[in-house]
Amino acid sequence: MSKASAAKKSASINDAAVLKATGKKWTQWFALLDKVGARKMAHPEIAKLLGAKYKCRSWWRQMVTVEYERARGLREKYQTASGFRAGRSITLGVPVGKVFDAWQDASARRRWLPDPSFTLRKASVNKSMRITWGDGRTNVEAMFYTKGPKKSLLTVDVTRLPDAKAVAQWKSYWGGALGKLKTILEA
Repeated sequence: MSKASAAKKSASINDAAVLKATGKKWTQWFALLDKVGARKMAHPEIAKLLGAKYKCRSWWRQMVTVEYERARGLREKYQTASGFRAGRSITLGVPVGKVFDAWQDASARRRWLPDPSFTLRKASVNKSMRITWGDGRTNVEAMFYTKGPKKSLLTVDVTRLPDAKAVAQWKSYWGGALGKLKTILEA
């Protein structure tokens, strides 16, 4: 596989978008980073270099760094600095307060969540919940978004996972749980 096709295959954002935002295509960024020895740099060093030397804006510094690390085999899909991350989202045809209540209320939660016990660390009503899972080490973040008077978006992120296998397991778990939640709330 050529470097150009490897760059296109690995990038989650297309060449036109990165070119418009940064002035360079993925292949150009990857070649430039190879030339300065980025394969041997830590993530923060690469991001700092992109900002200082190439005036890349904050969000794009992170994006270029992550895509470079993925393309060069330095980072796997779903991998972050603190482990792996699994995320799921679902749009629900109910007000956001109803979705938040289904999480907040333990008896309601038992109807749709296979493992309903967790420790709530922090909550902002109808906005977010930061949770420690029942195992005492897994972090879960639920974010609640209003998309209209009778429409909501719910995102769930599980962080600090050990590997890609755990990502697949949690994505499957949350896919089933959120599907069940949708069925119950929209009934």
